[in-house]
Amino acid sequence: MSNQWKAVCNVADIPVLGARVVKRATQPDVAIFRNSEDVVFALLDRCPHRGGPLSQGIVFGERVACPLHNWSIELHSGCAVAPDEGCTRKFSVKVENGQVYLDVAELNATVDEAA
Repeated sequence: MSNQWKAVCNVADIPVLGARVVKRATQPDVAIFRNSEDVVFALLDRCPHRGGPLSQGIVFGERVACPLHNWSIELHSGCAVAPDEGCTRKFSVKVENGQVYLDVAELNATVDEAA
């Protein structure tokens, strides 16, 4: 994690139990999630199973259900809940004064660099 942060949205811009997508020009998008306790998480917007758009899934507790095959993905780790297996990339998130920030180095890293 670097010490440089990029403001991407306000917490209020993310629906409760929903997501907002951060577009990246040359890399897959990032999904920013907000749960019912206003905790914010960020994952690559791609299910580890078949690449489904996690941003379109249903958030419950600290998990999101993939809209394609209903896999549960832990929002804090990006990993599927057993018996399913696999992980999607997670991103560092910082919230200050209602503003959501993502780590610049993580946002700019390619998929290969993040692995």
